[in-house]
Amino acid sequence: MTEVLTGYEPVVLRGLVAGWPAVAAACGGAQAIADYLLRFDRGVPADVMMGAPGIGGRFFYRPDLTGFNFQRAKVTLPVLLAELVRQADLPDPAALYAGAASAADKFPGWTEANPVPLPLPDAAAKIWIGNASRVSTHYDMSGNVAAVVAGRRRFALFPPEQVENLYVGPLDVTIAGQPVSLVDLEDPDLERFPRFAQAQAAMQMAELEPGDAIFIPALWWHDVKATGALNVLVNYWWGGEAYHSPMPALVHAMLTVRDLPAGERAAMKAWFDHFVFDDGAGQAGAHMPPAAQGPFGPATSARDVAVRAYLRRTLDRAP
Repeated sequence: MTEVLTGYEPVVLRGLVAGWPAVAAACGGAQAIADYLLRFDRGVPADVMMGAPGIGGRFFYRPDLTGFNFQRAKVTLPVLLAELVRQADLPDPAALYAGAASAADKFPGWTEANPVPLPLPDAAAKIWIGNASRVSTHYDMSGNVAAVVAGRRRFALFPPEQVENLYVGPLDVTIAGQPVSLVDLEDPDLERFPRFAQAQAAMQMAELEPGDAIFIPALWWHDVKATGALNVLVNYWWGGEAYHSPMPALVHAMLTVRDLPAGERAAMKAWFDHFVFDDGAGQAGAHMPPAAQGPFGPATSARDVAVRAYLRRTLDRAP
């Protein structure tokens, strides 16, 4: 199992959590899983996305990409679950989705009652609750194990190198943190997004039922479709508090490097290749005493503090 979690290919883990009491409760229908979830409620409101029936469960942008086709609200778990159960038999329900609720903070006792049988020592359970929904193609910065408790999930996965074929949307105005593909996987517009055909050729699909799980490596793109009147997913990201997202570095490089004259841009590419992307980049400062290596030095908390301080100073001087 360690080989799976340290590899760089998605892996479906059939029946990984089939023995969970939560999965057994889900077999009894929407009201049964709602009652089970309420056992762990401590009254902390959840962050809920709410969309009109007309969006078909697809939480996305408005046409001008400056806003969204849904609203956000703080809703208590009893209210959310009661509404999901009430709408369970409606032919065209409103879309409701509560995501990334910390089990430790909002569902105390869940982890002990439903332990994940994997070596994930620094991963905390996050619980996702909703009805039929579609989460557009996005990525996570950490490795991810996602386990289906109630309902079903369809995962469509794309290798990271397909980024140029996915037509990524705004980096600074995002639906839930990470940028997403603008292509509708259910109805791709290949006239507007012709390179998506190449992404489709590389796409991997997985259908998960209650009790199944999937491992998704960091930076793999994935589009997730949930079905069921009341579906529940639990996921585990890991990476630790010391993990740094490279996204700000990418955006800053777009600001400072991308628009340089061709010769200077090529020079910076050589720098990035040497100092960042070369397999021996960690030895780039080996010719200097350790105390003088600064950002060249090995990853330590002291180095990270010094580098952050340097970045703050340089960004504060920016025009």
